[in-house]
Amino acid sequence: MKGWTQAAVALAAAAAVAVLLAPLLASPASQDDFARQRGLMVEQQISRRGVSDPLVLAAMSTVPRHLFVPEEMRRYSYSDSPLPIGRGQTISQPFIVALMTELAQVKAGSNVLEVGTGSGYQAAVLAEIGAEVCSIEIDCVLAERAKNDLEAAGYGSVVTKCGDGYDGWPERAPFDAILVTAAPPSIPKPLKAQLKVGGILVVPVGEQGQTQILMTVTRTESGYRERNVELVSFVPMTGKIQHR
Repeated sequence: MKGWTQAAVALAAAAAVAVLLAPLLASPASQDDFARQRGLMVEQQISRRGVSDPLVLAAMSTVPRHLFVPEEMRRYSYSDSPLPIGRGQTISQPFIVALMTELAQVKAGSNVLEVGTGSGYQAAVLAEIGAEVCSIEIDCVLAERAKNDLEAAGYGSVVTKCGDGYDGWPERAPFDAILVTAAPPSIPKPLKAQLKVGGILVVPVGEQGQTQILMTVTRTESGYRERNVELVSFVPMTGKIQHR
């Protein structure tokens, strides 16, 4: 696709998925329907955009995203977009969940922190890979709902708590990977400090309403190595970060 912008490729992929999913979205879906939609999601939205880690693709093919979406939105569970989950928050676009998971280089046994539990879907994907996952959510209503939904979906091993993720989770550090699912205006220093040497922080950075950049921060023996990955749009991080 020479000469195509990334946005154009994404738009074309989204259009293809819309055509393929139209018959499935016309009526309430069965479990078989959801499984087919999940397969299309991975093929059309994720694999074709360059995510290739087999662990990530397998997890995205397995985790029932529809169980982490409000019932009235479930027909759109496998669409190429974020979806509202209430309280001003969203469940991330499937591609972004897959991309962040791949960037974090999560493996079975990895000690992973998620900042921003939201619906619980990202945590479920990490747990499906076999990571030891703990997740912090600043909204206690969402935290409780996500905990219940994770248990109901078979991911009760995820440890959750309501709190401000800016300071991370020192009692469970150091981490092989930290994924932040809301955008701070700058990278929280406590999260960098809780990485193992070789550990990776994946975080969208930028002010609300402005361009945000998905970044990786890798801890090295001598400091940190930062890399800009992709332009993104996330809800803003709240809590202490607003006063730093």
